[in-house]
Amino acid sequence: MTMAAAIDAVRAAFIGLTAGEFELPPRQAFSDSRSLVMTAHHLPTASTAVKVVSIEIERDPVITGTVVYSDPDGQFVTDAVPLTTLRTGAVVGVATELLADEDASHLALLGAGAQAADQVRAVHAVRPLKKLVVFNRNARKAEALLESLKDELPDTVLDVALDAEEAVSGADVVCCATASTKPLFSCDALKERVHVNAIGSYRPVMRELPEELLTTAEVVVVDQVEAALSEAGEIIRAVRSGVLRLESLVELGAALGNPPLRQGRTVFKSVGVAVQDWAVARLLA
Repeated sequence: MTMAAAIDAVRAAFIGLTAGEFELPPRQAFSDSRSLVMTAHHLPTASTAVKVVSIEIERDPVITGTVVYSDPDGQFVTDAVPLTTLRTGAVVGVATELLADEDASHLALLGAGAQAADQVRAVHAVRPLKKLVVFNRNARKAEALLESLKDELPDTVLDVALDAEEAVSGADVVCCATASTKPLFSCDALKERVHVNAIGSYRPVMRELPEELLTTAEVVVVDQVEAALSEAGEIIRAVRSGVLRLESLVELGAALGNPPLRQGRTVFKSVGVAVQDWAVARLLA
């Protein structure tokens, strides 16, 4: 499946979510979010996707699991790992196309783990890249990632940064894909016009973004407000402290129907919702 096809499918799913086409129970988390169960049911097609995953940060691979897609015609089962990286990349592609400047071409990627390659592919699909800079605490992983992508990005300058702030300085788009529990960079390190995606943190104790970015951004878009308030550490902290108004958060489906202006800094924070899994599983089925 191409990334472009996945982006189209995920975009349509979020528009459908806003239109009331899905039954979407809250994600079930067990053992401090080390085991997750996600379900989405699409009313118009009577189809359902269920994903069960195990997450162990110190394990390689970090994520293991299975996705089951069923509809009136039958059932389809697939590995959750490639589907999760693809659908997570796809939602970043949707958000980047919506929120990044049309001439954005310089991506900074923080993190070189399992999600990283599809983050790059998704941004490149909607904003062709002239430059890609990667920072990872283990520089060898960053170098290996760039080596694996060089044939896909023959016209892109590829570089490894010494630290996160060096990586994001000058970037038009930033993607954060780490398990960090503290902000990866300061707000001052960013350009005045930049779009930032954050997909790594999925527990209340995790944070990738500085609070100042959330409070000063032109718009903060989340995949789903309920999910963000339950799992996105940076959003939870900012709302509870009163520096970020709950009503200022915009859900992705609503933003697609009423695109915000591309001014200043924009943020997309995703913890992942099951309509993404449903969208990609349906295409695979």
